[in-house]
Amino acid sequence: MKRIKISILFALLASILSVNAQGVIGKWKTFDDETGDAKSIVEITEKDGKIYGKIVEILNPAKKDAKCTSCPDTDKGKPVLGLYIIKGLSKDGKEYSNGKILDPTSGKLYKCTIALDGNDKLKVRGYVGISAFGRNQIWTRVK
Repeated sequence: MKRIKISILFALLASILSVNAQGVIGKWKTFDDETGDAKSIVEITEKDGKIYGKIVEILNPAKKDAKCTSCPDTDKGKPVLGLYIIKGLSKDGKEYSNGKILDPTSGKLYKCTIALDGNDKLKVRGYVGISAFGRNQIWTRVK
């Protein structure tokens, strides 16, 4: 009887850990839309119930020292490395929305939603106005 209880406890613990592993928090590899090449690593974190994403690694050595010359407001002129590009997303069912995403190449700020697509893929949608006027990117989890 004791073994059964212990087995059930381990099974419950494993299921809880697997649910947490499937969250959006963590490091994600981004890809260039035109070439498909790996572009950067973005670390997604949560602060005060909101989701934020910061560029923690630039994978192209020629762009490691790039600055966000076209970015708006306080991000203008900042190094791309260390820049928060996902800002203030809130959980809305299975996705996160009501925040912004910054394209450091163009300096444009878009509305944003993100949602898991399986365990190790993140669907990131940036758009203007309504979600129909936007585009998706798929990021992959960094293990």
